[in-house]
Amino acid sequence: MDNGLFQNIYNPDVLSCIANLSNDEVFTPPELANKMLDMLPQELFENPDTTFLDPACKSGVFLREIAKRLIKGLEPQMPNLEKRLEHIYTKQLFGIAITELTSLLSRRSVYCSKFPSSRFSVFQFEEEQAQGNIFYNRIQHSWVDNRCKYCGASKGEYDRGDDLESYAYQFIHINRPFELFNMKFDVIIGNPPYQLSDGGAQASAIPIYQHFIEQAKKLNPRYLSMIIPARWYGGGRGLDDFREEMISDKHITELHDYLNASDCFGNGVEIKGGVCFFLRDRDNEGKCKVFTHNGNKVIEQEPRYLKEDGSDVFIRNAEGVSIYHKVKALNEETIETLVSSQKPFGLRTFAHGKEKPFPGSVEMYERGGIGYISPAEIEKNIQWVNKPKVFLSRAYNAGDVYPHQIIGKPILGKPGTCCTETYMVLGPLSSVKEAENFISYIKTKFFRCLVMLKKTSQMLSQGVYSFVPIQDFTKPWTDEELYAKYGFSDEEISFIDAMIRPME
Repeated sequence: MDNGLFQNIYNPDVLSCIANLSNDEVFTPPELANKMLDMLPQELFENPDTTFLDPACKSGVFLREIAKRLIKGLEPQMPNLEKRLEHIYTKQLFGIAITELTSLLSRRSVYCSKFPSSRFSVFQFEEEQAQGNIFYNRIQHSWVDNRCKYCGASKGEYDRGDDLESYAYQFIHINRPFELFNMKFDVIIGNPPYQLSDGGAQASAIPIYQHFIEQAKKLNPRYLSMIIPARWYGGGRGLDDFREEMISDKHITELHDYLNASDCFGNGVEIKGGVCFFLRDRDNEGKCKVFTHNGNKVIEQEPRYLKEDGSDVFIRNAEGVSIYHKVKALNEETIETLVSSQKPFGLRTFAHGKEKPFPGSVEMYERGGIGYISPAEIEKNIQWVNKPKVFLSRAYNAGDVYPHQIIGKPILGKPGTCCTETYMVLGPLSSVKEAENFISYIKTKFFRCLVMLKKTSQMLSQGVYSFVPIQDFTKPWTDEELYAKYGFSDEEISFIDAMIRPME
């Protein structure tokens, strides 16, 4: 074997160039892969018995960077480079590619040849091992009631012919993942696909990254590390059980939280709610070291458990944790009880009223403006129409750059009004004056900070308001009054100012 070939071809810049081709399957830059590898005990790379698995190979960057560390770490024990490479590639590095294309790319990155049995490979595998130890097998979804029983993919979207990729990822389409390999792994690490289209409206998608973590745990590795969207912090679609398991897991010893995904991946990658990567240590448990990344600023929090007493979500910031506990200490009823469910009047987003009022019409707040409909068109909560209330947009996207507004501007819903599912209803209230005072409360940074602690996507469900206490709405409210009521410190107020911009 030509060792010069190995040294010349192993070029990390290639993978930096392709690091961001999709927001569903984001390629990992080498720098990020190495940050994740830095969390591991470095003596792992000096042990010839340590085994590594990437169950979601895209570019092969994790296995490639692991190989580089092993090549250096094993040199004292295996001074012969050729024998060292043979041992590393045949006994220590394993991967499962997510598509046929990424299998070729991963092999090219790791073995310096997309055909590991060719003479150009860093280590030449036998002909019967044409894939090396980076496997790809095209498999099919298992449809039950038009959904895949493993990943939840829509049959209408992914029941495809052989000429199109089915995105049935092998690692998560099997009940017993340990049957894929007749061996145990010390480290499972990777960057799994994030979501699949479910065939719904407006590019609706279901998360799938949680399935990779659940499957990896079945293999019982000593260490597990993955980078995933941070939306699991607040749960939601398909993630509630996963969230509860994660925040209750005291084996997660390190968590890096990126408020803005582009701070992690670079190149303007946008993933709503940010991203995170973590280290799970099977043989140790305790408090977790949490690092918050915001731009060039990295804050190392005091070690803490991911689950706070009484909270059903992971609260990202240390200041947010102390704010949560100070508010919770008063044991007040929360705004969640005043927030309607989706479709408060049974009217869909696409409902449009007439341009002008007519006798007996109800003013309807709809997407893009106001229309007028007959009371007979209102399907539920008709009793709210003639009561004062507040309308808040059900979705608000201000990006992940702070400070921002967190929620849309509240609208006074006077008697004689309703709305489509573009909005949610808060109330109803006893008088227009109370509704106006309620709006003064919603506009405070205090209110929106407590929403922020639970909001991990642009959608605002009832649950994101469960930290916000109800106030006396016979009077208006200011931040200064609220900060004094709950005894916020100067540091906590500065945190709020840094995260929440004024609402004019």
